Amino acid sequence: MPDALALPISELAVRLRAGKLTARALAEEAIVNHARHGNGLLAYSQWAPDHARKCADAADAAFAVGAHAGALQGIPISVKDLFAVAGFPTFAGSPKRLPEKFASEGPVVASLRRQLATLMGKTHMVEFAFGGTGHNAHYGAPRNPWDAAAHRSPGGSSSGAGVSLAEGSALLALGSDTAASVRLPAAMTGNAGIKLTKGRWSCDGIVPLSHTFDTPGILARSMADAAFGFAAIDPHLGDSFAFLRAVPASVAGLRIGVADAAFWDGCENGIDEVVRRAIEKLARAGAVVIDAPLPEAREAVAVFAEGGVSAIELRAFLDRELPDWLATIDPVNGPALKRAENLTAREYLARLRRLADAAPSAAARFDAVDVIATPTVRVSPHVLADDTGPEHFWARNRAIVHNLVPVNFLGLCAVTLPVGLDRLGLPVGLQLIARGGADERMIAIACAAERVLGTPREILGEPPMCRS
Repeated sequence: MPDALALPISELAVRLRAGKLTARALAEEAIVNHARHGNGLLAYSQWAPDHARKCADAADAAFAVGAHAGALQGIPISVKDLFAVAGFPTFAGSPKRLPEKFASEGPVVASLRRQLATLMGKTHMVEFAFGGTGHNAHYGAPRNPWDAAAHRSPGGSSSGAGVSLAEGSALLALGSDTAASVRLPAAMTGNAGIKLTKGRWSCDGIVPLSHTFDTPGILARSMADAAFGFAAIDPHLGDSFAFLRAVPASVAGLRIGVADAAFWDGCENGIDEVVRRAIEKLARAGAVVIDAPLPEAREAVAVFAEGGVSAIELRAFLDRELPDWLATIDPVNGPALKRAENLTAREYLARLRRLADAAPSAAARFDAVDVIATPTVRVSPHVLADDTGPEHFWARNRAIVHNLVPVNFLGLCAVTLPVGLDRLGLPVGLQLIARGGADERMIAIACAAERVLGTPREILGEPPMCRS
């Protein structure tokens, strides 16, 4: 990766503001990085180098007259095709362009526009965000760059987001997380990701999967970069740079709980060993590590296994807004959406009630700890050709989101950061879960942890398919 794009976003922002670097130069480096792969990694559904150049030129013009629009001015960013972006059609991973009403930007993208960020294009995704493997029957799945021989899952549903970071065509990536869809692709592609508390950021301008659980989020090459992006976009922070300066200098005294066996059983290819070594390293650096069971997660996983609420909420959206799309829905998703027709209002409400009943006791688990640590994903990214039909696909989907769903279903927030490679040479993530509403504290703790553990590129190196 060229030298400029290898720098932390915080340093790039300083250089841009000081006139030591231009946004156009950054954009051109990002464009070259994408061209190196000839779109072979399939990160983007709409790759837009000319648009990116125009964004970069606007940022440079503002810098030239001393106008500073925001911390992300001139920073290359990719956007999941679930988000409306003016001048781009919205497909949400489907084979047809959505009506014009789904092209109106919401507050998250509007913030990037106000800050004169450089938008590189829209990334591939699972159709209507309904699934975690990255599979898309209409366009194909982005390729996980950590295996040069086999086409492995990049994670989903924000499947192109992590790949855009790995190939160096973006420094931040917008995604969404309804049950896993920021943390999962971040973990599987060796990046950091933030799942915010539901309601922290507006979902306006984002095609819905589940109005109950949809949450915008960001992926980045490091937790420090993710924190920078969060601070720049978040509407609730009065002084984003004050937040960044408040990150703890060390992990000494931080209370890290270790989740119970339900989060560890079934780990394959040494994933559990990699994560436990990372936790032990934090303990040696002064963190207070204690057992912290989260039994409410079992109820969350049970509700998900029974069908959750996303299928019925997506089906209601499609029936209301896009009925013609049902005829072209991805075959692996068709059966689940068909079954949603038979879910009674009583059962739907009962599932919501079960989760609402479990959430307060889950929140109380954080009285004794700051965060609870788990493996982000218990299984390695699989070869996509091994999925042989809907039943096999959904069994795989349940396995990969097992440790992630409880965060959404119990009203919590979480981050993932890379901590090593499994026995197959594929990235392993450490998930840190916090009480709902503790977003700033959680992100600060994750940044402190990264300072001890090392950045993703220090720990993992470059993905095999992205090495020069």
